[in-house]
Amino acid sequence: MKLFIMEWENQTSGSDFILMGIFSHTRTHIFLFSLVLGIFTVALLANSVMILLIYLDTRLHTPMYFLLSQLSLMDLMLICTTVPKMACNYLSGRQSISVAGCEAQILFYVSLLGGECFLLAVMAYDRYVAICYPLQYHNLMNQKVCGLMVASSWILGSFDGIVDVATTLSFSYCGSRKIPQFFCDVSALLSLSCTDTSTFETLVFICCVLMLLFPLLLIVISYTRVIMAVIRMSSEEGRHKAFTTCTSHLLVVGMYYGAGIFIYMRPTSNHSLTQDKMVSSFYTILTPMLNPLIYSFRNKDVAKAFSKVLGKGKSRE
Repeated sequence: MKLFIMEWENQTSGSDFILMGIFSHTRTHIFLFSLVLGIFTVALLANSVMILLIYLDTRLHTPMYFLLSQLSLMDLMLICTTVPKMACNYLSGRQSISVAGCEAQILFYVSLLGGECFLLAVMAYDRYVAICYPLQYHNLMNQKVCGLMVASSWILGSFDGIVDVATTLSFSYCGSRKIPQFFCDVSALLSLSCTDTSTFETLVFICCVLMLLFPLLLIVISYTRVIMAVIRMSSEEGRHKAFTTCTSHLLVVGMYYGAGIFIYMRPTSNHSLTQDKMVSSFYTILTPMLNPLIYSFRNKDVAKAFSKVLGKGKSRE
């Protein structure tokens, strides 16, 4: 297998990058690769079903579920950005990725990660308004406001992705073109450049701080006020419902931001290839599968919508 890969690398165009991947062809890695394909399939189905249910069931046409459908769409696009190419390379024995393919991966990957940061903050604000100002909720989170917030999340994330693509691939790569990852990652590419990238790395770090910490600050403020409001509730049923919804969101925020901060806010000297690969796998492969499952677990509205769709399907048969 090693000889095959070496021959392929010799045949590869000098402008292509080489993705080293995370799996070899040992029994353990074959099992792990099969597990990743299983996770990818579940993520694909779970997010697609979530989007479809929210679209079909009018009871789910609320700001909360509209935001959830956007999160599922981002997760669906994120996992499709990295896993299919990784699987294709692994099964074919090829490790190359074209410059255009690398550009596309960086653009979608960075844009979607940035977009999710802001979308999670919008979802926290939505819960804050719903719990702290229930009588004004429909005015404060009307269709226009909700649409503008979601559009802003997509635009801000895309802006970050465009800047990263334009800058990263403007550097010269005169040495090894082997990327020690299973996808085109900005930090991995910068380590291969023979140009001085220190200024850009500083800018990327500052950008990551803003993209991660500013939305996180909004989330913390929103949920601090939410928790205070829930504690003051006289209805035990209302408290339970509020805590259930907020717990799901906080669990997703914890997973997403925990991985993001670990990867992007550590000093470069503390980076480990093995750790980076593991954490990258977590939030690009595992998190997109877990998010729809976390939000649908014990959610009566989603369960009813699913039963309704299944009932219609059976009645047509």
